[in-house]
Amino acid sequence: MRGGVATMRLSRLAPLVATVWLAAAVLLAGCSGSSGPPPPAAKASTAGTGSPSAKSASPSASATSSASASPSAVPVAPGAGALPQTRAFPRTDSAAFRHAMADLWLAVTTGNPRFARPGFFPVAAYKQVKAEPYPVPDWQDRLWYDFVLDVRATHRLLGSGARLDRIIVPKAYAAWVYPGACHNKIGYWHVPGARVVYRVHGKERSFGIASLISWRGVWYVVHLGAVQRTVVTGIVYQPAAGPGVPGPPGGC
Repeated sequence: MRGGVATMRLSRLAPLVATVWLAAAVLLAGCSGSSGPPPPAAKASTAGTGSPSAKSASPSASATSSASASPSAVPVAPGAGALPQTRAFPRTDSAAFRHAMADLWLAVTTGNPRFARPGFFPVAAYKQVKAEPYPVPDWQDRLWYDFVLDVRATHRLLGSGARLDRIIVPKAYAAWVYPGACHNKIGYWHVPGARVVYRVHGKERSFGIASLISWRGVWYVVHLGAVQRTVVTGIVYQPAAGPGVPGPPGGC
């Protein structure tokens, strides 16, 4: 467990992806179950308010798009999923984190989940983590399937004109999940309830990332809208006016 809250800020934003400011500083739910091909619809759920304090750091690189060029994702940690896990604590001042969040923002503002694939937990890593006989279908039919629904739901919530401001990662809630927990055979860092803070029509708003987990010192999105769901629909995690409240702590 480590203390503090890490915040990624953006000083200027292109139409789809932003130039980022980053500050100092994850669980994979082991629910089984799968579903069929994703439906086109999605909708939002729960809300939260308030925000812990955060600390700022140095500016960093950006990914941009223009009217004459199609937007594209940026690499996060190519090929890392096939390598062994490490105990390294993920940083939020790294290029990998900046790129993962830029790709996520591009996905939710365009409604195209494929843009977020580089920053989504790699299937090769999931094969190493999950203690079950068929991890690849579970990744495809549950994890990625739910993520697609949630990206579409978030896109519908944002509408047009949204501009990313910052990402809040509640470092104090990060915990190492040991092998054997949640049907997993390899440990990883997990942090629940990071916040994506943005502005639309001059108003500050936010939504959460239900779960980030680590692989080799990099944070990846594994659950965007919900860790578990009782209905097959897209979910927006605790959308709020203002920055919202990170967390709550716990989970695995």
